[in-house]
Amino acid sequence: MILYIHGFRSSSLSAKAQETKHWLAAQGRAQEWICPDLPLYPLEAMQMLENIVQASQEPPRLIGSSLGGFYATVLVARYGLKAVVVNPAVHPGLVLRPAVGLMTSFYGDEQYSFTEQHLQELHALDLPAPLHPDNILFLQERGDEVLDWQAGLAYYRDCHQLVFAGGDHGFTRYRAVLHLIDHFLND
Repeated sequence: MILYIHGFRSSSLSAKAQETKHWLAAQGRAQEWICPDLPLYPLEAMQMLENIVQASQEPPRLIGSSLGGFYATVLVARYGLKAVVVNPAVHPGLVLRPAVGLMTSFYGDEQYSFTEQHLQELHALDLPAPLHPDNILFLQERGDEVLDWQAGLAYYRDCHQLVFAGGDHGFTRYRAVLHLIDHFLND
C-alpha cells in the first residue's frame, strides 16, 4: 500500500495525490493507493494515519507532501516505515503560527478554526531530527515559495536527498520522479 499524506488545508484531490493515483493505476496497481482526507487538526490527523498503519496487513509505504511530509516523518519514527517527503514542513508548529484563525480548505468550502492548541499539538509531535534516516528520501525544490528549503535540507541532512533548482511548493517535477519514488519505497 502507498499511503499518500497530503498537506495543510489540502485533500485527496491535490495534484500530487491524484498524479500518484493515476500513475499507480497505469502500472496496474490502483489498489495500492490510499489517501485519506485528513482533518486540519494535528492530533486527529495523526490518529487517523496511525489507525491506517495499524490496520494494514503489510507496512504501508509513505509519500508525504508539505505538512504530510512532517506526518510521514513522525510515522517513520514510530513504526520504522519507508517514506518519501516532498517539500516537507519542518517544525510546523513554528511555520504555521501565522495560520492561526479561520481557515478554508483548498478543495471545498468547509471552514475550520486553527488555534494555538493546534500549534501545541504540532510541537508535541515534532522531533529534533528524523529517526531511521535511511528510510527517508527527502525531495525538495529550491523555488518553494511557502517553506524554507534550506531548513528542510538541514533537518533531513542524514537522509537520502534529492534537491532541484527552481520549482515551487507544488513540486513541479513530481511526475518525472514518480518512478524514482516508487523504486525507493520498494527497495
